[in-house]
Amino acid sequence: MSPTLIAALNRYMDSNGGDDGALVTPIEGLFLMRSTCERLPHHVMYKPALCITVQGAKQVLFGDKLFDYGEMQALAVGVELPGVGRVTRASKHEPYLGIVLQLDLGILREVTAQLSPPPKPNGSARMGVFSMNVDGPLAECIGRMIQVLETPQALPILFPAIMREISYWLLTGESAGEICKLAAPNGRTQRIAEAICLLRGDIARPVRIGQLADTAQMSPSSFYQHFKLLTSMTPIQYQKQLRLLEARRLMIENGVNVTGAAYRVGYESISQFSREYARMFGTPPKRDIAVLQAV
Repeated sequence: MSPTLIAALNRYMDSNGGDDGALVTPIEGLFLMRSTCERLPHHVMYKPALCITVQGAKQVLFGDKLFDYGEMQALAVGVELPGVGRVTRASKHEPYLGIVLQLDLGILREVTAQLSPPPKPNGSARMGVFSMNVDGPLAECIGRMIQVLETPQALPILFPAIMREISYWLLTGESAGEICKLAAPNGRTQRIAEAICLLRGDIARPVRIGQLADTAQMSPSSFYQHFKLLTSMTPIQYQKQLRLLEARRLMIENGVNVTGAAYRVGYESISQFSREYARMFGTPPKRDIAVLQAV
């Protein structure tokens, strides 16, 4: 645990509101998090990112796979995934502190091309999420990134270089074999990510495995197998979570009623929508939205 990094995070968050929750920074794709208490499970859509715990501990569930990561550990997420996260260790004396840094695949590819020899992908097929340690030069680089936030005029000059350095340490560290899979432009991970993008583009349409497989340049059976391995969900399970998350967002942010939200995300049966919503979020949609809006 880095006292300097903890101090920099607390100082920056105190000067920008000081509340619990997520703080959007001036850097696109960089978010800071703080919580002075343990949190109930929270459904969220994860983008390809490095999710770092600086202090405390967190737990995230993707499909049927559960990940725990504590101080100076990170969860590397390779594709967009719906997940359920919760803070498992936090207090007023030692609040949970976290950093979410979305990965820049363009910079990862540029750095990969300059490495000699380039990192070799891990040969074993596995889920597109893994935990890793944040230590040594990578931890120091993350610390400098947070300190630069306190000098806004330096951000456009220094941040691109810091992102390149972070990419370098990721591609030469203990998890290089997994990180380089994310950067491979025609690798299996990226081809399935393109199919996920197609799925997200029109979530109201029924899942068409053949079309998704064509996008990923795979046979339908191979696509189904690798999609489930990468996401820990079938394409239908993935789409169902997408639909319910989007319906919840429409009701909270846009004031859409239950019926309107259900139809807009592709449900034909309101009763089926309500059942599946309650199964995912723990309570029927009307009651859930009323509680969230009150909060």
